[in-house]
Amino acid sequence: MAQLSMSNTTLHGDVPAHIQPFRMPWLTQLGWWLVALLMLWALSRVDLTWARFVLGLEGASKFVHRMFPPVFDPRAELIKGLLETLQIAVLASAAGVVLSLPMGLLAARNLMPSWITWLARFVITLCRTFHPIIVAIVFVKAVGFGVLAGILALTVASVGFLGKLFAEAIEEISMKQLEAVRATGASFVNVLVFAVLPQVLYRFIGFIAYEIDSNLRNSTMVGIVGAGGIGGTLFAAFQRFDYDFVLGMVLCIIAIIVLGEFLQVVVKKVFGQ
Repeated sequence: MAQLSMSNTTLHGDVPAHIQPFRMPWLTQLGWWLVALLMLWALSRVDLTWARFVLGLEGASKFVHRMFPPVFDPRAELIKGLLETLQIAVLASAAGVVLSLPMGLLAARNLMPSWITWLARFVITLCRTFHPIIVAIVFVKAVGFGVLAGILALTVASVGFLGKLFAEAIEEISMKQLEAVRATGASFVNVLVFAVLPQVLYRFIGFIAYEIDSNLRNSTMVGIVGAGGIGGTLFAAFQRFDYDFVLGMVLCIIAIIVLGEFLQVVVKKVFGQ
């Protein structure tokens, strides 16, 4: 009993009384308090009342009632918008991948000098700074209304997203394989093909599949500002109060997104084996 009491005293005596290992530092506590105060301030600025909420529900119920049953006519206008959406998403994703591969390589700090990586990361950050709709407005002013503006806008967005992910994936590779290939006297291109690419290929496929899915959704939004796609058709139907046709287009968009998710799973399974 004496020995047990001595061991307990030793265990408790090793930790000074003023040290509390599970207590957050005061800077962390201050940060959480600031976040809480910011959220309370933001909520206080929202004019949300029960009467407004009930009125909104009534308006939403009338809106939903006018959307049923869904209508898919004029069919030619619907098909044209869907084909433009697919065209924008596919071409923008392809152009984004082609530009992001060298950009991600130049931004990888474990392969390139620091001055090159800083320049490449600046370009990637610049492409990711603005929302695709803002970029689409700029290109609509530059090249006019239509699909080309949407393709250019989503290409810029794709470079900002894929370039960052490609660079981070390359920085996480095992340098042992890279050094082993270099020891054979391989050129820089061979090092990329036989040491870098096999380690990041599966992740790259996942990134590209997600970007195609993202561009399918973004191509709908950029169409609202005149950059082609079904977004323009959707906006025009809203202006005509053709809510049943709006629902028809929304269902078609959902079907395309679901099909894209299915194809993404299939592609990952094929390349993952």
